[in-house]
Amino acid sequence: MIGRLRGTLIEKQPGQALVEAAGLGYEVDIPYSTFFQLPESGQEVTLHTHFAVREDAQSLYGFASRLDRDLFRLLIKVNGVGPKLAVGILSGLEADQFIRCVEQRDASALVKLPGVGKKTAERLLIDMGDRIGQLEGQFVPNSAAPVAEKSLPRQPDAGEEAEAALIALGYKPQEASRAINRVAAEGMSREELIRQALKAMIPAS
Repeated sequence: MIGRLRGTLIEKQPGQALVEAAGLGYEVDIPYSTFFQLPESGQEVTLHTHFAVREDAQSLYGFASRLDRDLFRLLIKVNGVGPKLAVGILSGLEADQFIRCVEQRDASALVKLPGVGKKTAERLLIDMGDRIGQLEGQFVPNSAAPVAEKSLPRQPDAGEEAEAALIALGYKPQEASRAINRVAAEGMSREELIRQALKAMIPAS
């Protein structure tokens, strides 16, 4: 089991990072919550990882915090939730937001996530309700992120890239476009556009 990876960040894009360690380049699948916290390419990075082996594939998943990684491991134990959906859940909700959804039995926020229907949301609330206690001591609520400026035009290139990233995450093109236009402000990076758009589409619990 590969539980931790430290090396040089070679490349990063929404959903994946390439990390070089001991002369080897590791392709690591990551949620958006981790993508936002990565340093610039060429800098050292440490990821908490989960190595998954199937008959047809071997995948390495990386997370900025141990809480994210441990929550991912709990999620994939839920019937009907595979690694891809678990990464999608952690892309749409921060770990502390998901935990609050479970504690407050808030299915409405979960069904807004791509790939999560009503039945899956209900199963998550039931199964994860019994498992959240395993994360005791790791859950520290995040401070509220600053609200982005409004009414200023977005940078076209960054906006197009952010919209494409949301579509790749599973949102419909119309939803992605509306969300980007709603939060766009002059000078915002692709990462900030994605972050603010996700917050706009998934109300805080």
